[in-house]
Amino acid sequence: MTKAFVVGHPIKHSRSPLIHGHWLKEYGLVGSYERIDVAPADFPAFLKTFANQGFAGGNVTIPHKEAAFLGVERRTERAERLRAVNTLWVENGVLWGDNTDVLGFMAHLDQSLGTAWEQDVDTALVIGAGGAARAIVAGLQDRPIRRILVANRTASKAEELVRDLKSPGPSLEVVPWENLGAALEKSGLIVNTTSLGMTGQPPLLLDLAKAPARAIVADIVYVPLLTPLLAAATARDLRIVDGLGMLLHQAVPGFARWFGVTPQVTPELRALIVADIEGRT
Repeated sequence: MTKAFVVGHPIKHSRSPLIHGHWLKEYGLVGSYERIDVAPADFPAFLKTFANQGFAGGNVTIPHKEAAFLGVERRTERAERLRAVNTLWVENGVLWGDNTDVLGFMAHLDQSLGTAWEQDVDTALVIGAGGAARAIVAGLQDRPIRRILVANRTASKAEELVRDLKSPGPSLEVVPWENLGAALEKSGLIVNTTSLGMTGQPPLLLDLAKAPARAIVADIVYVPLLTPLLAAATARDLRIVDGLGMLLHQAVPGFARWFGVTPQVTPELRALIVADIEGRT
């Protein structure tokens, strides 16, 4: 039986087991996918031992994506670029890492808005500078956007992201946290990549009255599905993109690698996860 996992700290909120469990059942596969809570101090040891526990690989979530990048033996080109890993597997005895968050975020953005959304975005504002922020910036760099702004409470992390991901594509700039209001005024796409707004966390407080009327507001938090930020955007009649689709789409490559079948993100799968989030299962 093939075994896989999602590892993080905390991890009990993760819906990844529901997603992979649904696919295992849908495709008639014998396997398992479980949550594993590992504190940051114990994560390096976990990387070295999970294969001995019979796992083929797994997903990595907050706060381990950058530690996973440092701990694997080989990385895909995409993971090298982002310096963050969210998907692990063992191949010929070698521990590999990939980053599928790029694919997950951009696929969900396109599916939610249609590819024409790019016509309304000259400048994108990415809030946060962790592993997810790196993936989202990288995905946006491949699109016809002129400028990407990065804001983070710890300015040095934003500066490090910009240094690592500088490319010939869109201009990539750090915005001081105290200048967020001015950045909002010129941003056609606003993305929260932090945990602010997640159940149990304080909200991300942004004055969306300053955002353009055609702005798109995206949040990678998916518990709750309608975060305070997305609720504020809805009140302003702005277009919103929730965090669930990124989770669903980023899961596809890992499942295919561990279980040998490329699954589909269907309305039925989304409805299953939404029902769980809303306590209807």
